[in-house]
Amino acid sequence: MEKPVIADKKPIIMDMEAGTYYWCACGKSKKQPFCDGSHKGSSFVPLKVEISENKKVAWCTCKQTQKPPFCDGSHRNL
Repeated sequence: MEKPVIADKKPIIMDMEAGTYYWCACGKSKKQPFCDGSHKGSSFVPLKVEISENKKVAWCTCKQTQKPPFCDGSHRNL
């Protein structure tokens, strides 16, 4: 099984507007935390995320979270 690339060892915290987003699951995207298609040719697919209201979000970039796509602190164990 392929393992994702660790894009960073800290989350990206953003003020998000309600909408649909695609979180990068492979770690290769140059537009972290969002998918740019870099997963093509791998077993990874982006995770579709629906945000229903404007809010602050901590997106996982280490790709080790147990609560994708959001940071759960797993980067502290890397």
